Amino acid sequence: MPALVRPQKITFAEMRVSGVRELLIYCQDYKCSHSLAISGDAWPDDVRLSDLEPRFVCRGLRQARRSRAAGLQLG
Repeated sequence: MPALVRPQKITFAEMRVSGVRELLIYCQDYKCSHSLAISGDAWPDDVRLSDLEPRFVCRGLRQARRSRAAGLQLG
């Protein structure tokens, strides 16, 4: 199966020009409903949202993936 290609998103500079300072982040897994509101001030202007998307996985989902991987390695 081909890898998922995500469209390139706007930069933090472009968001700031529009007056956006905070982000509502959802876990990248569509089955998960976890979300978090964060400030966008921590990232430099040249960073794109699409650069950060792979990091948007909630802690619960990350732990579930680790335990599944550990189970597969033991089997």
